[in-house]
Amino acid sequence: MAEDKNSKVTQNQDRINKLIDGLTLFDDDLMSRVFDKNIEATELLLRIILERKIKVISVIGQEEMKSAAVGGRNITLDVHALDENGEKMDIEVQGNSEGAHIRRARYHSSVLDSRMLKEGQEFKEIKDSYVIFIYKRDKFQEGLPLYHIDRYVRETGKLFEDGSHIIYVNGNYKGDDEIGYLMQDFHQTDPDNMHYKELSQGVRHFKEVEEGRDTMCEAVQEYAKEYANEYANEKQAANVKNLMESAGFTMERALDSLKIQGEEREAIIQLLQK
Repeated sequence: MAEDKNSKVTQNQDRINKLIDGLTLFDDDLMSRVFDKNIEATELLLRIILERKIKVISVIGQEEMKSAAVGGRNITLDVHALDENGEKMDIEVQGNSEGAHIRRARYHSSVLDSRMLKEGQEFKEIKDSYVIFIYKRDKFQEGLPLYHIDRYVRETGKLFEDGSHIIYVNGNYKGDDEIGYLMQDFHQTDPDNMHYKELSQGVRHFKEVEEGRDTMCEAVQEYAKEYANEYANEKQAANVKNLMESAGFTMERALDSLKIQGEEREAIIQLLQK
């Protein structure tokens, strides 16, 4: 029995190691850790995307921002940076179209803006904000490296310069230029094959240095647990839905019939109400 248990532990660790080895900067668990408090890497990224020199004074990975409304939706920023002028940047990596939905960009922008002014400040004091989605594919299918989303006055065609900026980065862009090299690095699993040392050093720390790799192991294990719980809840939600449709049960009666209680019950109710 002890040998079987040790074998399972070894196999599980092998799977975790393979997952970590295959991570790229398009995986937010790795990306947010590489950029967290990493001023140098963040300045490099923003300089290339914003096409101007930028001085970052703080950067936090995986920062949660709570909605001001009771029951409102909170967001977690992959990377939240602040520059010396007080301008805020939200940098998100996304591998699927739903995660990079244009209305998500709008919501993130509004949440950033809502935290810029203190009571009594004038609206004109609000600083510029940037929401940057680095999407694994070409969001708008035009082959361009960057897509800048700006507001315009419809009747005149002139820019409505309110300081709100949304930028989509084409993660599939392979040009022989800075943004092309940056996106190649985001797809790269091996830090030795990266163009920018600011990125390769961070990736190497979390893949090859014991302290950093242990952190990634914990993150991958936690993700696996969350995925397993989510999958189990989805299966139970399907069972509840079947009872509701086939037997005419109310949701509450179906949940009671399947003896689903506590946190599991709340999670399944949320799934069914989506």
